[in-house]
Amino acid sequence: MIRKLAEFDREQVIKFLSDEPSINLFIIGDIEAFGFDSNIQQLWGQYNHSTLIGVILRYHESYIPYYDTSTYPENSYDISSFLNIVKDHEGSMVISGKQEIVNRFSLQLKGFTEKSTYFCELMTSEEFIPAEKLLDIKIAVEDDAPRIYDIIAQIEEFSSFGNREDRIRSKIVEKAGRVYYLEEDNKIISVVQTTAENSLSAMIVGVATLKEYRKKGLMSSCLSILCRDLLSEGKSICLFYDNPKAGSVYHRLGFKTIDKWLMLTREL
Repeated sequence: MIRKLAEFDREQVIKFLSDEPSINLFIIGDIEAFGFDSNIQQLWGQYNHSTLIGVILRYHESYIPYYDTSTYPENSYDISSFLNIVKDHEGSMVISGKQEIVNRFSLQLKGFTEKSTYFCELMTSEEFIPAEKLLDIKIAVEDDAPRIYDIIAQIEEFSSFGNREDRIRSKIVEKAGRVYYLEEDNKIISVVQTTAENSLSAMIVGVATLKEYRKKGLMSSCLSILCRDLLSEGKSICLFYDNPKAGSVYHRLGFKTIDKWLMLTREL
């Protein structure tokens, strides 16, 4: 059975998702930030009798399905109901999540591009190894959103999908994430962001340095200060990467790879 989730389901849903809090950071963060009655997101639950066995989140045009695959092996959950939800979506969209789960969606969907990344986490201050050089990093405010968007738009590795100025501004205003940056001559040259921040964790995204300023330790410095602040607040930190050079930077800071994350994208 599948049904739309509501506020009275919060306790059960959070308990279910908390079995893998890092993997479910996006869903937990969006529930904390926007609840169950927002017009920008919806959640559905899949049940085996009264037992919750799966959740799918829609946030704008992005979907994240989740099943507790350690308790329910692949042949014991049926993605068809969640698949019907994403098939009803018109226009551009993203489906992402644990690779072993999203793989099953990719087999039944056409017109999507796939991107697989490594999923890493940094859990405690004891595991954290800060960069040697810590520069004068600034924390973005709402008026910085256009400049943050400008640097992101210049990075070839980043898709334009979802990287909009209004989304950056909204994230800062609603405190669903934060942006740290380094500037030179009033121009932002390196930036790192978080998203889906919740009471327990945060996801690092949008790590970018302009080409002409790379290999100078700027990214490590931005990341170190952001990680230091998050860990001091008692939050664990997650990120994903596919570039081995970037991965080596993250691992030097103490991040450990725990899983793989698959993103299916359809841009129209």
